Amino acid sequence: MIWLVRHAQPLIAPGVCYGALDVPAEVPATQQAAQDLAQRLPPGVRVQVSPLLRCQQLAQALQVLRPDVCLHTEVRLAEMNFGSWEGQRWDALPPAALAAWTNDFWRHRAGGGECVADFMGRVAEVWDAAAQARRSGLAQVWLTHAGVIRAARLIASGQRDVHVAADWPAAAPAYGQCWRYHGSSGWLEDAL
Repeated sequence: MIWLVRHAQPLIAPGVCYGALDVPAEVPATQQAAQDLAQRLPPGVRVQVSPLLRCQQLAQALQVLRPDVCLHTEVRLAEMNFGSWEGQRWDALPPAALAAWTNDFWRHRAGGGECVADFMGRVAEVWDAAAQARRSGLAQVWLTHAGVIRAARLIASGQRDVHVAADWPAAAPAYGQCWRYHGSSGWLEDAL
């Protein structure tokens, strides 16, 4: 089983692009997510963590409650990097810049940052390794971001590229929540 856990609510205004922006998460919400997760995880599970602060906070809170879990920072689980768009309001971005991205969704580097092809590629590398471990009976947990979880869901379904922006999934776990992947039996979307 692979658990994909989204960090708690970040401390940033709604409507601001914060993909790779290293913002902290709400402490009480992080503590609650860690408590809920700590009660449900199997013993000794491997936890891979995005390097961004909002996920590292959750990992540290979980480690206090569950010293038996093995934490590993995995840079490929970071959210997509939007370059110069980071920290900007989405509704303040030039319409032509947004159109350039949606018109070449797969290869355009949004804000000069990362393109979807590179983003999906790095998430696929981690997913493939996790799938191999899962076949060996090892459960894994990712403490990560909505974009990474959306990408993982596509990859698990066999879709490794997204050329049309409208095909990018809108659904993701709420802040501090998780989706669990059970292989052939599919996904379970649940609260912690």
